[in-house]
Amino acid sequence: MRMFMNDYSEGACPQIMDALLATNGEQCVGYTEGDPHCKHARELIRAACGRDDVDVEFCIGGTSANVIGVTGLLEDWEGIICTPDGHINVHETGAVAACGRTVLPTDDADGFLSPEAAERVWQFQTSCGRHMTRPGAIYISNTTESGGVWDLARFDAICDWADEHGLKIFLDGARIASGLTSPAADGLTLEHIAARCSAFYLGGTKNGMLMGEAMVIADPKLKAAFPYVQKERGGLLAKGRLLGVQFETAFAQPADGGEALYWQLARSANNCALKLRDGMVELRFEPYRHSDSNQQFFTVSTSQQQAFEAACNCETFFTLPDGRRVIRFVTSWATQPSDVDELLSLAETLA
Repeated sequence: MRMFMNDYSEGACPQIMDALLATNGEQCVGYTEGDPHCKHARELIRAACGRDDVDVEFCIGGTSANVIGVTGLLEDWEGIICTPDGHINVHETGAVAACGRTVLPTDDADGFLSPEAAERVWQFQTSCGRHMTRPGAIYISNTTESGGVWDLARFDAICDWADEHGLKIFLDGARIASGLTSPAADGLTLEHIAARCSAFYLGGTKNGMLMGEAMVIADPKLKAAFPYVQKERGGLLAKGRLLGVQFETAFAQPADGGEALYWQLARSANNCALKLRDGMVELRFEPYRHSDSNQQFFTVSTSQQQAFEAACNCETFFTLPDGRRVIRFVTSWATQPSDVDELLSLAETLA
């Protein structure tokens, strides 16, 4: 059975592999500086964002992008507010803290940073003046760690709160393609995110590329700091054109005027995930939180967890107090409806 472990188990989608092979013999300037592919990719991304005043920079992966973006936005004495399960707080081995910046988690329990919880952190952190780390930014991710999709109203609410407090807004977009092509996006667009965020990135690693993320930067401080922080943190790729080739292929406008490859890949992954979700629910498996993205979580017994894990390498995230397990299925650009059918056939025997 095909793995449902994550959305980066495969290599790159055929179109991107073809582009890499076609340009393999070219000699280009290194470090994403001056090569035609990175230049073209930057132009395409600016056009997709509806802004020509942003910098577009290329990172090797999500943790690197988060570390460079967060540390470049903040002063030494500032911290960043996020949810308790935020990637920078849980899954990056303290990378942001190791660079001298403080992560300030809220008590949000659903993966979404809320104005109410952020306000509580703000009030506490500013209660003793210079004796405590002052918040300088907020961190959100689309999709969330539990597959939640930001819609326009929720996104604007937290951005409005941040603006009122003079805080910068950083969006982890490792799975932004899944979020924005989800039916739950409800009006949230790439152009709107670009208009409101200080910086965010477009994830490639988890959406059909070999590796790479494209950082979109509006904040003047991060624009100036990025080249130096990236080099200092070991995040600068010498063969930078490899990132440019992938992103120019993903964001190229099709001749027929249709959707760019970047969004096509995510939409396909989402469709398979929603087919999986609906099929599991029909078999009376219990979702762990509602998700309209390519990550689907379910609460299962230990025996069901072991059977699913052995068959398709799904990940077990944690054990609930009653002993049941929360497992995650993830679809990718390469997942086919027939793969989902096979998994559902197994699920039927375990229901």
